[in-house]
Amino acid sequence: MHDIWNPWHGCVKKSEGCRNCYMYFLDRQRDRDGAFVYKVKNNFDYPLQKDKNGAFKIKSGERIRVCMTSDFFLEQADPWRNDAWRIIRQRPDVVFFLLTKRPERVGACLPSDWGNGWENVFFNVTCEDQKNADERIPLLLDLPFRHKGIMAAPFIGPLSIGRYLQSGQIEQVIAGGENYDGSRPLHYTWVKRLYEDCVAFETTFCFIETGTRFVKDGKTYFLKDKRLQSRMAFKSGLQYQGKKIDFRLTPLQGGLFEDAQIWRRKFGQQCQTCGSRLICNGCADCGQCEGK
Repeated sequence: MHDIWNPWHGCVKKSEGCRNCYMYFLDRQRDRDGAFVYKVKNNFDYPLQKDKNGAFKIKSGERIRVCMTSDFFLEQADPWRNDAWRIIRQRPDVVFFLLTKRPERVGACLPSDWGNGWENVFFNVTCEDQKNADERIPLLLDLPFRHKGIMAAPFIGPLSIGRYLQSGQIEQVIAGGENYDGSRPLHYTWVKRLYEDCVAFETTFCFIETGTRFVKDGKTYFLKDKRLQSRMAFKSGLQYQGKKIDFRLTPLQGGLFEDAQIWRRKFGQQCQTCGSRLICNGCADCGQCEGK
């Protein structure tokens, strides 16, 4: 996908949410070991790569998800992280979405010029259930980031976060079910409670997918197709646009952004009922959805 940057690949399982990790499953399909962590050399500098016309492949204003097949704060990635920070520093016009299950490591892994945080970094912790939420969110609130969020995915247990949203620091919550090997059920009532917490504190909430097993009104629905999961999440009505997140991005050349440089979100027909639409960069016109 055009909005993912994986500077390294592979991870070490951390908590219960990792039990059925999708990355491990997909690596097994390729006869690889997901626990083997390595630097992705041909993609490491992706945010700095340009197309044949000399323009950046990643446009100003895009939101880039980082380390979706690893963890940005993984100990094994310590030798490469400073180089990744340097790349992030060079694209102050792009939002970098960081997600971790290791907030306890973050403070020691920040660059020397971090200060109170960079405007182009959106820091998120994974909270798959109440236990992990109560361990990770207090750490999230204490860390120096200008933009903070929570991701309940895989969402494997009841979750209440109203007391944390009260702080006003958390700008977005994402929820989604589990897929692939041994997927555990996601209950509609869990999602609805999380949605209601977010609405109460005007925090954006995005229910991106149901997962393979979705329980509603006592009935379990088996949804193996991920696009169907996304449509069902959208149809649930559990989407909420909260207060606008104001990323004060900086143009590369100084001054104002030029219209031609700014990424304009656009949505095709297949996007109209997508659970991720609320937080998505928009359609990349890659053709992958045609005829599906």
